[in-house]
Order: sequence, then C-alpha cells, then structure tokens
Amino acid sequence: MGNKNLIVRSTLAHEDVYLKKWLKEPGVLRWFPMANDREIEDAVRLWIAYTQVGSCITAEYNGIPCGMATLYVQFYKKLAHQCLFSIIVSEFYRGQGIGKALLENLAKLARDKFSIELLHLEVYDGNPAIHLYQREGFVEYGRQSHFIKDNNEYIPKIFMQKSLV
Repeated sequence: MGNKNLIVRSTLAHEDVYLKKWLKEPGVLRWFPMANDREIEDAVRLWIAYTQVGSCITAEYNGIPCGMATLYVQFYKKLAHQCLFSIIVSEFYRGQGIGKALLENLAKLARDKFSIELLHLEVYDGNPAIHLYQREGFVEYGRQSHFIKDNNEYIPKIFMQKSLV
C-alpha cells in the first residue's frame, strides 16, 4: 500500500456507521467485549462521543474510511496524563499499515493536543494485534486471567502501555 493514498484525519460523528460495520465483521467481536447489537450500539455511542473533544481519528485509503481509533481522554486533572485508547481496522485493510498509521497519529494527537504522557490499552490474549503493539513500543504491564467468559471459556486480558515522554 502506498502511503500517499492513506490519510489520517479527525473522525466525524456521522461515521459511527463504519464503526458499527467493522465491529460486525466476522470474528471481530472475539477481540471486543460486546456480544450483541445493543452492546455494539452502546460501545459505538461512547466511542463516537469523543469526537466532540477531537480525540477520535479515522484512516482513509483512497477516500474510503478503513480504520478508526479514539483516546478516552480523562478530564480529571490527576488522571489527565494517561489515557486508554481503542483501535479498529476493517478486516479488508488489515496487514497493510493502517493500524501502524493510526497508532502513530494517535500518539502524536495524545502528546501534542492533550499532553498525555502514557498511552495504555487492553487486549485479549491471542489477538494478532499484540504484535503490532509490541513493534510500536507497547509493553505488557499486567494481565487479568478471567476477564472474558465466553461459552464457559475464560479469555485473559493483557494490559499494555507506552510512554510518550
């Protein structure tokens, strides 16, 4: 993929339709805690609400939205130095540098606009994106062994972080 065809920009509130679509792609919910349409709607509403403060970004390839990330910025002064984020890339565009571009732009946004010093994420054990996070400098700092229970199977959650200072 040529990067000249890839842009990363602020997410618009009406782009929630892409997020819903991507969350419903086959196999995606294995890596997210939602289980049905109602839960997806709630998660999308929360994610897109952060467009109001400018902490959501969208990747476009040839003018087509193909991925999104958001910073769940903290408004409490004692917590404002750190931030949890979420990221998703459309199944069709995975493995083409979209996730890397989103992570790089998200880190720049976090540091430059929100003065965030530490980015952190939660990812389920076995998620292929863990390798991307590691390549981008995220390190594991903990895990919760019984986080998700799906069909009587427990899936651990891994906590990862990256310093931006």
